[in-house]
Amino acid sequence: MKGRCTIIDSAIKEGRGFLLEPEAKSLCSSYGIPTTRFKVARDVQDALSCAHEIGYPVVLKVISPDILHKTDVGGVILDVKNDEELKKAYERILDNVHKNKPTAKIVGILIEECLPPATEVIVGVTRDPQFGHVMMFGLGGVFVEILKDVSFRVLPITRSDALGMIKEIKGYPLLKGYRGKEAADIEAIVDILLKTSRMISENPRIKEMDLNPIRVYAKGAKVVDARVILDIK
Repeated sequence: MKGRCTIIDSAIKEGRGFLLEPEAKSLCSSYGIPTTRFKVARDVQDALSCAHEIGYPVVLKVISPDILHKTDVGGVILDVKNDEELKKAYERILDNVHKNKPTAKIVGILIEECLPPATEVIVGVTRDPQFGHVMMFGLGGVFVEILKDVSFRVLPITRSDALGMIKEIKGYPLLKGYRGKEAADIEAIVDILLKTSRMISENPRIKEMDLNPIRVYAKGAKVVDARVILDIK
């Protein structure tokens, strides 16, 4: 794994204003933030080897410095269950990208574990011109997109801040367990919030960051997708 600073420095040196997904997840992992297990494949045979090592089902995602939103170009295929499905999914992603973004440079295909369903949350960071880096927390899906059920804190945060962010949202009862639904691991969320705060403090060139979704289980949590925007000025 590349060192923490090297990941960001390499992207800036290449003139990229964002990290590729495997880079963003490697950065998260270097701070102890749990992510889905993943590998980068360069061809179909490599992809098969990666899938066998990770274990089916898997998710395939295109990796390209020219594509920030992978779903917009058909660059993501979920729940691939076996070798035959993987071969077809691999070729379909290449076809989709060539059709929708013909000039995009494809550096590989991300093969990652397909997680079981769970409560989803989002952790976001933006840099405000007045306050500096500000962190957002909320439940995923409709709660963020429609209800805007989120909380904010200026970074860096303390453990007390992290707990406050979690308890402030209207959807907090869903995290505590609701009508027989299993409670989510609050401590795992607190841990991710604190480690994200530290990451941003130690890497001020990060302008924006989205960990979305993060799937939270009764024990533990994992970042499914990570997006990091850099200040390259």
